[in-house]
Amino acid sequence: MTGAAMIVAFSFGLNAQAVRMDMVDVSNNNGYMSTAEYVSMRNEFGVKAVAVKISEGSTYKDPYAASNIANVQAAGLYINGYHFARYATKAQAIAEADFASKTAKADGLPIGAVLATDVESAEEQGNLSQAANDRNNAAFMKEIQKFGYRADIYTSGSWANNKMTIKGKTGWIAGYPYVMAGQKWYTNNNAWQWSGSAHFRISYGGFDVSQLYTDYYTAGQKSTVKPTDKNVVKANSQAANKNTSKPSTSAKWVKETKTYTLKTAVKLRTGVSTSSRAVTILPAGTTVKTDQAIIQGGYRWVRQPRFSGYGYLATGPTSNTLEYVKIGASHAYYTVKSGDSWWSIAQRNGMSMYTLASQNGMSIYSTIYPGQTLELN
Repeated sequence: MTGAAMIVAFSFGLNAQAVRMDMVDVSNNNGYMSTAEYVSMRNEFGVKAVAVKISEGSTYKDPYAASNIANVQAAGLYINGYHFARYATKAQAIAEADFASKTAKADGLPIGAVLATDVESAEEQGNLSQAANDRNNAAFMKEIQKFGYRADIYTSGSWANNKMTIKGKTGWIAGYPYVMAGQKWYTNNNAWQWSGSAHFRISYGGFDVSQLYTDYYTAGQKSTVKPTDKNVVKANSQAANKNTSKPSTSAKWVKETKTYTLKTAVKLRTGVSTSSRAVTILPAGTTVKTDQAIIQGGYRWVRQPRFSGYGYLATGPTSNTLEYVKIGASHAYYTVKSGDSWWSIAQRNGMSMYTLASQNGMSIYSTIYPGQTLELN
């Protein structure tokens, strides 16, 4: 998601100008997330709620949804879900709502949780009128309520009340300013997602974080989740705000001539940021030829030469490091699948598992996850 959120009157004694990390959203892009990671988010950063990606379109099920839901609950946090919308008609909206709700139920999302529709696809909703999007969103939300879930809409600030209607006291809105001090955006909505690259102490990569303005995403109840050290939360919140005040200048592009075959749909963006405009969404199976790569904003990005400039794709978290991309070299890569081990990957590729782990900056005792990319030479 690339969106935003709202603020609730929770009091941790934070600097009044600091934007809070009330809610985090996670998906397959973040890989496996342990209970310990969620506990750290709660205790050290004041996170109260998590929104887990459940599904996309009418066929895609997020493979990490069930484990995320279980681990978030084990950490004592409020749990919600979201569905990435691909619908362009009312019938498609209803079908996707049925699919999302059934998937959410199977993954363990509790009845009464929010199951938001993430409406930001330039390819589908971007080509529709406001009236058409309003009709489709209403149909989706009405349908998921039949399954016992509460409804909301996630979208970007530029689309809110432009591409679709977002009424007051509803909506989860995305907007990323460079300078946070004293600013509170979308205060009339449920939530404001203010960053797509926040970092947590024991978790890899960047995360979407939101400030809540209502208790809609905390089950309509006063939160009973309390951080263990309010001073730590205050310090981390202020550091997070400071870190998003300006773009990083330390990232360096390196040459990487490579052909990717996408395993899932990926947004092709105009810049190296999850808040950059999506030119299009490349479907699974698309072949993408790239010429450079960079670590930035919590993600590993690649650049695709196009007929009129460049497009940019996030290929994974920063843990998919650029350290082993050697300028001018030709490389072979392997994408980890479920059931793989260091030994099985090495055997299939005629190499030692110790060599394989070492050249990827790890040891054979390091855990590898489905979707992770390993260099083979």
